Amino acid sequence: MTFVIRPASQADVPGIIAVDIAAGRTSQALADRFAASLSAAVADHARLVVVAESQDGANIGGGTGVVGWAKTHHWDYDHGPALSGHYLGGVTVRPGLRRLGVAAELTGARMAWIWERADHAWYAVNALNEASLALHRKWGFREVARGPGFHTVTFDGGEGVLLQAARPLS
Repeated sequence: MTFVIRPASQADVPGIIAVDIAAGRTSQALADRFAASLSAAVADHARLVVVAESQDGANIGGGTGVVGWAKTHHWDYDHGPALSGHYLGGVTVRPGLRRLGVAAELTGARMAWIWERADHAWYAVNALNEASLALHRKWGFREVARGPGFHTVTFDGGEGVLLQAARPLS
């Protein structure tokens, strides 16, 4: 499969929702509320929403070529050890298309965007999510703190890890 990573548009919102439903991250019952939140994120110039789009002409669920997506958040205030700045949000890739490098490409695009705006990037994840922790090591993320939550992110069944990466020297 070949894919391209690009900034999301409002037209991508149904495809993103289809990916999240297929991945079990949201339900059809919550789709309208999720769509409103996602549309606001796409329109927010202080954030980035990116999609991975199939280039194989595949009609993948919901009539869309969107096979994955990811976003950033920007916090303009400190919350304990979680300082203000640009944070990576979650990455979701359609089941059956995971472990093909899509999540890494989505993360790379967000990191490049953050480095154009800031010297540090932040990321919070459940301490048990080894796959995500391994993925983000490539960008030099280092643990800053552990706790039940950072900003509005809380962690089901465990503690979270707050990580920070510094922009590489050019």
